[in-house]
Amino acid sequence: MEWNRLLNPGRLCRPDYPEAPGREAYLQDYDRILFSEPFRRLAQKTQVHPLYSHDHVHHRMIHSMETCSVGRSLGTGVGHALLQEGRISPDQVLRIAGHVQAACLLHDIGNPPFGHSGEDSIGGWFAAQFQSVNGLAARIPADQQAEFAHFEGNAQGLRIAGRLEMARREGGMRLSYATLGAFLKYPCTRLVRDAVCGDGPAPYTGLKKFGVFASDTGLLDEICEATGMLHEGAGWYRRHPLAFLVEAADDICYRIMDIEDAGAVGDLDRSDVAAVLEDITGKRNREEDAAMPLNDRIALLRALSIGAASSAAVQAFMDNYDAIMSGEFDGDLIGASAKADAFSELQRLSVERIFAARRKTQLEVAGRQVLHRLLDHFHGLYADLAGCDWDQERLAKKHPHWKQLIRAVDLDLRGVEDPYTAMHSLADFVSGMTDRYAVKVRDMVTGSLQV
Repeated sequence: MEWNRLLNPGRLCRPDYPEAPGREAYLQDYDRILFSEPFRRLAQKTQVHPLYSHDHVHHRMIHSMETCSVGRSLGTGVGHALLQEGRISPDQVLRIAGHVQAACLLHDIGNPPFGHSGEDSIGGWFAAQFQSVNGLAARIPADQQAEFAHFEGNAQGLRIAGRLEMARREGGMRLSYATLGAFLKYPCTRLVRDAVCGDGPAPYTGLKKFGVFASDTGLLDEICEATGMLHEGAGWYRRHPLAFLVEAADDICYRIMDIEDAGAVGDLDRSDVAAVLEDITGKRNREEDAAMPLNDRIALLRALSIGAASSAAVQAFMDNYDAIMSGEFDGDLIGASAKADAFSELQRLSVERIFAARRKTQLEVAGRQVLHRLLDHFHGLYADLAGCDWDQERLAKKHPHWKQLIRAVDLDLRGVEDPYTAMHSLADFVSGMTDRYAVKVRDMVTGSLQV
């Protein structure tokens, strides 16, 4: 892969769109994402702790903003290192940093309410539907069911950016090829991923999950062809090099900030938080730092940890540069860095102490019930729409209560014409909700809404 193509500023479905002076594609991408409604909704979506009242606990928007800050630093560091080696031109330093920053801002835009447990809940609901011989969802062809039963926020993110947001025009938000390439953590569909991996482990890191729905395969091909991402015969692509920087920025932020949040809400003792952050910095505090109030010391250690991890990730990228550019690098930058062991300890603490915390588990159970109740109720709407041959006017006449509900929630039924598009529309609607709105609509459809 080569940088002139990887940094292609052309736009999805508008490859000849010109860059304005002083408004490079990555700057326009950043603004389009920042001012979009799906991004705004991230302010009320769970990062780790669902429905938490603590004001300093991270939600998806803050996490995304922090990730794009770290991503910009990673891109700048790699860009300057490549410039020193004569591998890129001076203007490409800013382009690398800018496209990584924009892709980081976008990276969680497809995540549903209630965090990763929300993904599992939506997927679990669809999986149960496919076990039934009745119902509209069960009419989806078998080879298309897995992308619902394993609902994936990454694939939903591409669907939002490339199709749903600004949906009246082809290409959706029309972000640049370079930003979308950096965003594509898993450049394959679920069908292709399963065909390659079977029941065994993924032979390549970009196949661990899937990042594209079958209906968006054309968008995937357009992005990857425009950026020169390496195509495999089975229908999947090697990652864009900048995707590794986006992943590293995400890993750095959520691992470190999850630990800090756990200390804030009492799931971890704050002295344990300070100790594990010291391991990432690679050095103990000076005596005067150790005398700080614990909250101040944790804030200092968090900043030092992010800096140390970022430097390690940049070095890992440069150490593995040839393998990354040839598509042979199979791993992640943090795991290949000098901070791998310290981050493994962070992961252990997350699994044992944070994700298993009683209050978090209770709220996840509640969130699952909210999502399943919504999916059950609105599935009935789509089933009746199918019974009206996908004619919304007939639906309104035959089932006036659905017309009322559609108006109450402003449900968009454009493009719904068969079971596959209907179930994607259902997933779009429910996964796009914020945590609070999901609870509000659940209360409305069950008659328990306080007015």
